[in-house]
Amino acid sequence: MAKVITFGEIMLRLSTPGYLRFGQSHQLDTTFGGGEANVAVSLANYGIDTEFVTRLPENDIARACLKDLRSYGVGTKHIIYGGDRLGIYFLETGAVARPSKVVYDRAGSSIATIQPGSIDWERVFEGADWFHWTGITPALSQGAADVCLEAIKAANRLGVTVSCDLNYRKNLWKYGKKAGEVMPALVEGCDIILGNEEDADKVFGIKPEGFDVTATAGAIDQQRFRSVGEQLMARFPRAKKVIITLRGSINANHNTWGGVLWDGEKLYESPRYDITHIVDRVGGGDSFMGGLIYGLLTYTGDDQKALDFAVAASCLKHTIFGDFNQVTVAEVENLMKGDGSGRVSR
Repeated sequence: MAKVITFGEIMLRLSTPGYLRFGQSHQLDTTFGGGEANVAVSLANYGIDTEFVTRLPENDIARACLKDLRSYGVGTKHIIYGGDRLGIYFLETGAVARPSKVVYDRAGSSIATIQPGSIDWERVFEGADWFHWTGITPALSQGAADVCLEAIKAANRLGVTVSCDLNYRKNLWKYGKKAGEVMPALVEGCDIILGNEEDADKVFGIKPEGFDVTATAGAIDQQRFRSVGEQLMARFPRAKKVIITLRGSINANHNTWGGVLWDGEKLYESPRYDITHIVDRVGGGDSFMGGLIYGLLTYTGDDQKALDFAVAASCLKHTIFGDFNQVTVAEVENLMKGDGSGRVSR
């Protein structure tokens, strides 16, 4: 069985019930979530041996977080401890023309104050086949960026496949560095690069000609993104595959969803799903990445099937509350076969 390592921050998520605004709600629903942890949960659900690596404080909230991760079968033996707090994010779910809102309270979190040399990456990668990180981690602090680079270099030395989700978050880059200054050195060590329709532009200035994400009205010409794959591979020659998720936003509850994969020679296009009643889109990209890693590890040599699995898995995630995609391989494969009826399974 393949073994996947992910590294990043996990946070306490506090969300208003239903579609209430922050100023309306007198209670908040608590769950946990974070890009790389979300990927780990997806993979564990699919039966992949998965370890999530982070730094947590030693308190009851962190222990509750560990219990939650372990309940999904995610390995936690390489997590280290220190610092004063677990990061928090607040979520207000949007509706129709009103977008969702996220408010971060993660400054000075345990992972943000991590320092190089804190993690023995040689030991972490023993028996590992794959390492995944996202652009959120190096956005937190110089220390987090340095530790992430340590991990990538160790994985490269040991022959471990490295994937990244560019995941640009403008509200996180606050420690004096811009994404364009930090990310190139990390992405240079990646075999698989994932981004959404805006990430490559925001981080590297790479974009498809004539594309405006705000004017999609749900319709996206997927062929336009071949050039993005070509440009990213030209800049980062180690990369073997570039994948772009493509979201067409009709309103906060109604999106179209798909993706493309460029392998250096051919552009693979996924089916496009019309998601008309979104329950929770947070973690959608992470569920795609979890599905993609599973697909590339399982459907060896069949990039089309791997891409289709990733898109179907993330389509299902839009129907599930919380950051984590709690679906099975069978459920994803049923949707891939065209069973989107939602009929009761008895």
